[in-house]
Amino acid sequence: MDYDKLQKKLSQLRIEDFIWFIYIGIIFLSWYSNNLERRYFIYNDLISKEKYRKSLIIIFSILIIVYIYFVKDSYEDVKNLTMYDSNEKIKLTYLSFIASLLIAISGIIFLYIAIKDKKIEVELAFN
Repeated sequence: MDYDKLQKKLSQLRIEDFIWFIYIGIIFLSWYSNNLERRYFIYNDLISKEKYRKSLIIIFSILIIVYIYFVKDSYEDVKNLTMYDSNEKIKLTYLSFIASLLIAISGIIFLYIAIKDKKIEVELAFN
């Protein structure tokens, strides 16, 4: 790996390290969100219900930004493919891009549901 490619890879890894901190924050926010949802269903607490909805909107908004980063990164990998790359690398790079794109689309759909479902009738299970 030449120096420029190494620097680019190290830069990507620094960004991914930061994204792990974001995921840790999402885990705590999701835990808090579950507690709000529980409080709403047990006590019919309408304030908790609205806080729960807003927390879901925040969670999915943040995740969409992260997902878009990964779609962009995967697309760059597709653009950087050459005719000298193995068929296996080409196939797997395209599959990685498609997977990243589908994850981003699912995040957008979940965000849409969180915004529109004011009665909290749809369970948003994401992993």
